[in-house]
Amino acid sequence: MAQRKHLDDFLRARIIGRLECGRTQLEVSEELGIAQSVISRLWQRFQEDGNVSRCYSTGLSRITTPNEDRYLAVTAKRNRRSTASDLSRQLSSATGTTVSRQTVYRRLGHIGLYARRPVRCVPLTATHCRLRVAWSREHALDTATVVLCDVFRRVQV
Repeated sequence: MAQRKHLDDFLRARIIGRLECGRTQLEVSEELGIAQSVISRLWQRFQEDGNVSRCYSTGLSRITTPNEDRYLAVTAKRNRRSTASDLSRQLSSATGTTVSRQTVYRRLGHIGLYARRPVRCVPLTATHCRLRVAWSREHALDTATVVLCDVFRRVQV
């Protein structure tokens, strides 16, 4: 099986130039050593839109428009507890565009909105730690607070 290689822009222009001069596709293909089907497709595309350069595209086109992405961001910021599935349903009802939960997650990730778990407790400041250690020292004789006193001493160090 032959290896496929792309034609550079100069070679494409040479092919089109020779075809415009009146040569047949078969003559050009034999002269340049390129398959006749490649030359035929190139000539057909040139006649349709006047363009001979390759169309570069990677992946599928985007489902959502920039306005819909902005809508997702605004709705997510207004209600921080809404899930990606909720946002997908809201977008579908508002604009009629159906997107998956994963698409919503990616769109929000591009602007820096990620799902985070809430903190379970408030972090203690240095003042809180000192006050708690002082309290534990006062109650060091209590059997129940002896264990807490040891824990707070380790935290202080």
